[in-house]
Amino acid sequence: MVVIKIIRLQVFLATALSCHQLSAASIARIWNEQNLAAIRLDFPNPPVHARNLFHTSVAMWDAWAAYGTNAIGYLHNETATAVDVAAARHEAISYAAYRVLAHRYALSVNASNTLAALKTQLTSLGYDPNNTTTSGIRPAALGNRVATTVLNFAASDRSNETIIYTDPSYAPINNPLILALAGTVLDNINHWQPLAFDEAFTQNGLVTSKIQVFIGSHWGAVRPFTLELGTNESISLDPGMPPQLGGIADADYKSGVVSVIQHSALLDPASGNMTDISPASRGNNTLGHNDGTGHTVNPATGSPYNAQIVPHGDYGRVVAEFWADGPNSETPPGHWNKLANDVADHPSFQRRIGGTGPILDELEWDVKMYFALNGAVHDAAIAAWGCKRKYDYIRPISSIRYMGAVGQSSDTNSLGFHTNGLPLIAGSIEMVTSQTAAIDQKHHGLIPGRMAIFAWGGEPLNPETEFTGTKWIHADTWLPYQQGTFVTPSFAGYISAHSAFSRAAAEVLTRMTGNPFFPGGMGTFHATRNEYLEFEEGPSVDITLQWATYYDAADEAGISRLYGGIHFPVDDNPGRIMGSTCGIQAWECARKYFDGSIANDEVNATIELDAFNNCTIGWNSLPSFSYKVEASVDLNNFSPLSGGQQGHEYTNSFNLSMPGGEKLFFRVTKTVAKN
Repeated sequence: MVVIKIIRLQVFLATALSCHQLSAASIARIWNEQNLAAIRLDFPNPPVHARNLFHTSVAMWDAWAAYGTNAIGYLHNETATAVDVAAARHEAISYAAYRVLAHRYALSVNASNTLAALKTQLTSLGYDPNNTTTSGIRPAALGNRVATTVLNFAASDRSNETIIYTDPSYAPINNPLILALAGTVLDNINHWQPLAFDEAFTQNGLVTSKIQVFIGSHWGAVRPFTLELGTNESISLDPGMPPQLGGIADADYKSGVVSVIQHSALLDPASGNMTDISPASRGNNTLGHNDGTGHTVNPATGSPYNAQIVPHGDYGRVVAEFWADGPNSETPPGHWNKLANDVADHPSFQRRIGGTGPILDELEWDVKMYFALNGAVHDAAIAAWGCKRKYDYIRPISSIRYMGAVGQSSDTNSLGFHTNGLPLIAGSIEMVTSQTAAIDQKHHGLIPGRMAIFAWGGEPLNPETEFTGTKWIHADTWLPYQQGTFVTPSFAGYISAHSAFSRAAAEVLTRMTGNPFFPGGMGTFHATRNEYLEFEEGPSVDITLQWATYYDAADEAGISRLYGGIHFPVDDNPGRIMGSTCGIQAWECARKYFDGSIANDEVNATIELDAFNNCTIGWNSLPSFSYKVEASVDLNNFSPLSGGQQGHEYTNSFNLSMPGGEKLFFRVTKTVAKN
C-alpha cells in the first residue's frame, strides 16, 4: 500500500533538504523536491509549472546521459568520462537543475525565498553557485552547458516567458460575473466568463487580480514533447465542440448542469447518505467513462479489498479538496510528481523498467521517470489549453447562475419558462412559489418566482468550526464547493486539465512500473476527522482515500471537479482520453531516448511549393540531432541536397528551386549531434 503524503501548511518555506534526506534520495529527487517547493511558493499556473518540471527533468536527463553509453540526450548531447561516474553525475545534474530552476523562478512571486533555498541547496551539496563556467571537462561545466542549451531551446518555444507568460491576443467575450450580485449577464451563453471579486486569492493564499485573467490562453501553441498537428488541425488532440446551450446537443448541456447541481447536493455529511469508497466498489472504469464497479481482489495480497463505508458528503468534500491541489500544494503536474515519488519510496517497490529486467539504482530510475512523466504532463498542458482557448467554454458557476436567473425550461405553460432555463427536477431544481416559500415549507426564506436548487449552501462564517451542509438556495446565487476568494480557476473549462494531467501521468506510471496497480495493490491518503478540510469543518469521520490503480486515482481526480463544482462531465471524460494519448506517446518517445533507438525514428517533414516552383522543406528539430535533406526520383536511391544542419530551438528548413516538369521525392534524415 502506498501512502500519499501531502504538505498542508499555512506557511511553507523552501529549504535545503536535510543530511538525512540527502542520504536517502537521489540527486535528481533532491532537485525535483526543490522544484516542487518552488511551485508551492509561486503563482499557481499549471501549464507554466508543467513546462518548468519538464525542462528541469530534461536538464537532469541530459546531464545523466552524457556519462552513459546508449542513452541520448533530448536537447544536449556530449560524451563525458569520469573516474567516478556517480560523483560526476551528481555534480553535473546539480548544476544543470540549479541553473534552470534559478532562471525560471527568478521572477516568481516569492523569488527571494525560492532563490535562497536553491542556492542553499547547491551549497549544502558542496558546490559553488558562483561557478558559471561552461568551458572544460569538469562536471560543473557540463551541467552549466546543459542548462544553457535547455534555456536557449525554451526561449523560442512560444510560451511568452519574456512577458511573464501573458497573452496580449486574448480578450474575453463576456464581461465579468460579479460574485456579490445574483445572476449574471452573458453576451455569449456558451463562452467563458471571468469572475469579479471583492477580494481574490489564489489557492495557495497569494493575492491576485480582483477580475480574473485567462491564464495560459496561448499555451496551445507552446512547443510540445511529442504532440504534432495533423493536416488542417489548429490544436492538438481536438475532442470536438462541447454541447451548446440553445444549440447543438442542448439536452446534453442541460444534463451536465444537472449533474453538477446534484453533485453539490451530496456535500452534506449529516444527510445519512453513505457510500463505499474502497476499491471493492470504485474504480476499474473504461477510458472516458464512469462505468467501473471496482476490483474483485487485491493482486498483491490475493484477498478482496475491504469495504470502507463513509458519509458521501465527507467523501465528496475530501476528494474536492485533495485533488484541488491547494493550499500550498504543487498544482496538478506537481501533485503527480509527488505521487510518483511516493510510489518509488514504497518498501516493496522494485525499480524495473516495465516491471522486468535489472533493478535500477535510484538515480537512473528517477531521471528516467521525471523525463517521461513530465514530458507527458507538459504535452497534456499544451493539448488541454489549446482546447480551452479554441472553445473558450463556460464554467458551471456562470451557467447555473445564468440559467437559474432566466427561469425553467421544462414546462412552457408554467411560471418562468425560458428555453435556456434550468430543467425542473423534483427535489433538486424547482420553481419557488408562495406555497413552497411559506413558513415551515421547503423553500421558506426564498423568493417566489425565482428558481431554487438543492445544493451546498456556501462557505460558513467560521470554516474551522462550522460546516454548511446542503439546503435550498436561489439558483442564481449558487457557489461551487470552493473558498469564496477563489471560487473557480481563471481559465475556460473545456477540457478538464486535471483529467488530462492525471491520466497522462497514470499512463506513464503504468508503463514504467509494468503494473497499473499501486505497490501493495493500493494507494491511500488519510484525511483526519475535523482537521483536514480547509473550506469548512470536516470531515466528520476519518476518511482514507483508496485507489487500486493509477487509473483509478486519475479518474477520481477528474470526478472530484464535479464535486467541487468546477467542471461539467463533458469537461472530464474527453480530458481523460486526451491525457491518455499524451501519456502513451510521451512514454513511447522517452524510452527511445533511454536505449538510443530514437536516432532511428523518421523525421516528419512538410513540403510547400509556391507558384514559382520554389520548394520549402521544413521539420521540427532538436539541438541534439543533425539533419540532412535528401532527394530521389524513384524512392530507392536518395542523394543528399544539404550538408548536416544542426538542430535549432525551432523549425529547421531547406529551400530549393524545383526543375520544371520533374518529379522528386524528399526525406529528412538525422544523426546524433554533439553539442
